[in-house]
Amino acid sequence: MMAIYLYLAPTLPDTEELKDVELQTPLRVYSADGKLISEFGEKRRTPLTYAEIPPQFINALLASEDDGFFEHHGIDLKGLARAAFELIRTGRKKSGGSTITMQVAKNYYLSSEKTFARKFTEILLALKIEQSLSKQDILELYINKIYLGKRAYGIEAAAQVYYGKSIKELNLAQLAMIAGLPQAPSAANPVNNPRRALDRRNYVLARMRTLEMISAEEFDQAARAPVTARYHGATSEVVAPYVAEMVRREMVERYGDEAYTLGYNVYTTVDTNRQLAANRALQTGLLKYDRDHGYRLPKPMAPINTLDVAENPELEPWLSKADKAYDIDWPETLEQWDSILRDQDDMGLISPAIVRSVENDGAWIYQNNSERWLPFSGMLWAKPYVNVNIIGSEPEKPADLLSAGQRIWVEEGQDGLILAQVPEAEGSIVSLRPNDGAIQALVGGFSLGNNKFNRVIQADRQPGSAFKPFIYSAALANGFTPASIINDAPVVFEDASLENTWRPQNNSGKFYGPTRLRQALYKSQNLVSIRILKQVGPSRAVNYIEPFGFPRSKLNADLSLALGASAVTPMELATGYCVLANGGYAVDPYLISRIEDSNGNILFTATPRTVCRECEKPQSGTAEEQLSASELEQQLQQQLNPEEALPLAPRVMDERTHFLMISMLKDVVRLGTGKRALALNRDDLAGKTGTTNDQKDAWFSGFSPDLVTTVWIGFDQPKTLGRWAFGSNTALPIWVDYMGSALNGVPEHPFEQPEGIVSVRIDPETGLLATPGQSNAIFEYFKEEDVPSQPVKIAPTNGSGETELVPEQLF
Repeated sequence: MMAIYLYLAPTLPDTEELKDVELQTPLRVYSADGKLISEFGEKRRTPLTYAEIPPQFINALLASEDDGFFEHHGIDLKGLARAAFELIRTGRKKSGGSTITMQVAKNYYLSSEKTFARKFTEILLALKIEQSLSKQDILELYINKIYLGKRAYGIEAAAQVYYGKSIKELNLAQLAMIAGLPQAPSAANPVNNPRRALDRRNYVLARMRTLEMISAEEFDQAARAPVTARYHGATSEVVAPYVAEMVRREMVERYGDEAYTLGYNVYTTVDTNRQLAANRALQTGLLKYDRDHGYRLPKPMAPINTLDVAENPELEPWLSKADKAYDIDWPETLEQWDSILRDQDDMGLISPAIVRSVENDGAWIYQNNSERWLPFSGMLWAKPYVNVNIIGSEPEKPADLLSAGQRIWVEEGQDGLILAQVPEAEGSIVSLRPNDGAIQALVGGFSLGNNKFNRVIQADRQPGSAFKPFIYSAALANGFTPASIINDAPVVFEDASLENTWRPQNNSGKFYGPTRLRQALYKSQNLVSIRILKQVGPSRAVNYIEPFGFPRSKLNADLSLALGASAVTPMELATGYCVLANGGYAVDPYLISRIEDSNGNILFTATPRTVCRECEKPQSGTAEEQLSASELEQQLQQQLNPEEALPLAPRVMDERTHFLMISMLKDVVRLGTGKRALALNRDDLAGKTGTTNDQKDAWFSGFSPDLVTTVWIGFDQPKTLGRWAFGSNTALPIWVDYMGSALNGVPEHPFEQPEGIVSVRIDPETGLLATPGQSNAIFEYFKEEDVPSQPVKIAPTNGSGETELVPEQLF
């Protein structure tokens, strides 16, 4: 034995390392206000100090694992002798003998192989640990390292996984349940095997009673307690799975696989209330679109085992006589029913259920361990889907839709449950703070569990007319005014870059003749957009638009750009709209505001380009004496606290051009395709709808000075949403629903009129100055140098004495 000791002793690790050991903890993602969004990592762990461990749990653990822990010096000689005898006799380790100290040695340093050499090393290391650490330190290491099933390492993680509570909140029966887990955490935990876990729990309680750690009354009460454990995932306070996945990817890029184990805490820019509002708004809108297009019958539930009521009397109340008569295949126990439903991915507003029986006026369903009533009134919408433009007749009775044993989806309605289905159409919503690009809310689809494709950042789709504000901005920066007259008339282009003859049309199929630029935008007239782009020049327009945040490679330098035929992501479109919302400055969207290590040390803080209007104060002196942009920024940063200094967002749009564009986009809401936004009863909203050819994509991108939001609706594999689906009635209602919540409590913030903008009365037909006393004159904004120089001209026509108004310029 001495020879073995002399051989193994030099190989023992230094126990001082135990004091500095870093327990693996998961990556956690939080909202801006500190609410947990998600966690990632194979090991769920929340370390505790010895003082934080409930005394009753210590008693339960010692009773089940090592009742002599505070008396021995690291080893139990009797237990070891018994284990050694079995190992020699059978070649395998069958019974215990390991003290808590020996388990600490094994968990931190050693492999799990069952050999004599490994066991002897474990004994030596346990003795060494006892010499270096106090009993309290050893117990603290044990309860934080031990694996307890369901990816839970340590007792606090186990309490959260099985009961959704802190270990400090558990009762005696629950504490005994967790104390009994170390022997078989996977095979005998209360989720995988409730019966075996119950037996183990009662063994722990019996040991506690034998050792007089609890009274007879406490034992009786705890031993009769039902098993209340069930699986609790990470307790997310904010449902934002697409946000969490974006953070996870970035953290792995930064730190590799250690991102999952070193306990990083990532704080995002996401606003909790806005994220929840975005979740609800997008799902509500997609469910409405889906209901409007009919019901696709669900598949029957696959048989499991024929029910034996005699062996499972608890199922008796759930089965009607009709069910029994038809010998329907049911799961054997209610636990299996719950397991089937839990296996369904989280779908937010809709939840899974199993049809128990179908009656004349509704159906009984099983859900959340209870029986619920689904009234026929909640099924009346479910007219059969024929195709995207046609639905069938209203159902006459519940049996037209449901049958016993079906797995279905239901939604909570104001007057009871509503039959539902997972939508086939998809969508996304992204909301940015325009002054610095901080992501306030992001939803990349109906459900991440249903499809992990993040449409906000991964889906390149044509924005249609939602792109027109950038074309119009380029026009206003190149000599056009809101009163410029453009002829909305048929046009044919022979353009080599477009490969063939192009005959664009308006959505209505009509032509409106000479039209003011302002009218053309809020009426979304395609031919006007094409004519102004042709006048400005596609290449010049691309040069102007690119700095708004669009990758140049995605912008077609041809006339199709006028109709939004260049595919971009919703994030890119929202980034461009930030320029319109913030006064003309380019910002970059960002999600992570800071990263902390497990000790709270800040490893990264975001420094986004930020709008600073005060930084544009006029400079005096000659051109040679004036500071360059970089020198101005450096001077500003020297005046600020270095910890607060941020890079400046560059101006990419002249403030007067910006004001004119905003006034026109506000008319889209006031007079045009964005009228539904008037329901918010605010005067600081602007935006633009978008619908692509054959209604394959529906958009609305809009903003206040404080928030930019873009909504997209479509199918992942592009196909028509239906002949009546447009941005105005498909995407805009979702935007309104979200913005109503997101701007609740945010005061109106009017767009400021800069110097050099004047308002004059014009003739609405020609865009020229109105004549004195003209009754139909309207006010229009101009850059002061672009005010029409002449009043409207009157010219006789056809020799009949009638007159017509003649515009000064027709593009």
